[in-house]
Amino acid sequence: MTMLVCDISLHLSGFDLLRHISLEVKAGKVTAIVGPNGAGKSSLLKVLTGDMSPTKGDVYLNNRLLNQWPLLEKAQMLAVLPQHTLLNFPFTADEVVGLGRIPHQTGIAKDTQIIAEALELVDASYLQRRFYTQMSGGEKQRVQLARVLAQIWQPSRFGEQFLVLDEPTSAFDLSHQKLTLDIVRQLAQKGVGVVMVLHDLNLAARCADNLVVIDSGVIAAQGSPEEVLTEPLIDRVFGVKSIIAEHPITKRPLVIT
Repeated sequence: MTMLVCDISLHLSGFDLLRHISLEVKAGKVTAIVGPNGAGKSSLLKVLTGDMSPTKGDVYLNNRLLNQWPLLEKAQMLAVLPQHTLLNFPFTADEVVGLGRIPHQTGIAKDTQIIAEALELVDASYLQRRFYTQMSGGEKQRVQLARVLAQIWQPSRFGEQFLVLDEPTSAFDLSHQKLTLDIVRQLAQKGVGVVMVLHDLNLAARCADNLVVIDSGVIAAQGSPEEVLTEPLIDRVFGVKSIIAEHPITKRPLVIT
């Protein structure tokens, strides 16, 4: 089963933000969306997750229209981490991550175990009792990542699970960027479909099975990183001259500008 975006367009305030976008997010695969600022990447994620309704076209989750799923059932299959999360209450990290367990009926003991394991996975166990308002930007982002991981920690009986991330590494140092991408790959190996927006082409090339380039609201290219990341495309979409080499360790494309 998959998430399917079928010929969607989004017209807002006199502008065509998205035009005729079709996209398949497969369970067990990582789809990375890249493109210049203002290309429509975040708008696409909002349509993909149901935060915005397309002007035209449909979005399907596990062979059913996204907006036809009951909220709690959808929340057990689809977890979303937006680029910016506003939370100004003095919740502890435990309490923030616990918000991801709200759609489930697994009990306090099980939820407490999952919360602790999710925080450990993102290297944030030391934050368990710290107030969210007292954390750095990177620490807040790791706690929010743990929250969405806790939401899909266990398989759902309703269908395949998907994780949607908007710029998940933007506030991270190098070690936590690597950790995040490793977690994403681990989730995919467990059968979770991951779709995320990234600005860094080399991070996208490193972790993506499918790379989607958005430019001016349309898909400029999609396919494997090897197929998509070419010097002419980067020049055309980003306006930057580049050289495409092979990463000496990952053997994935390496964009040098």
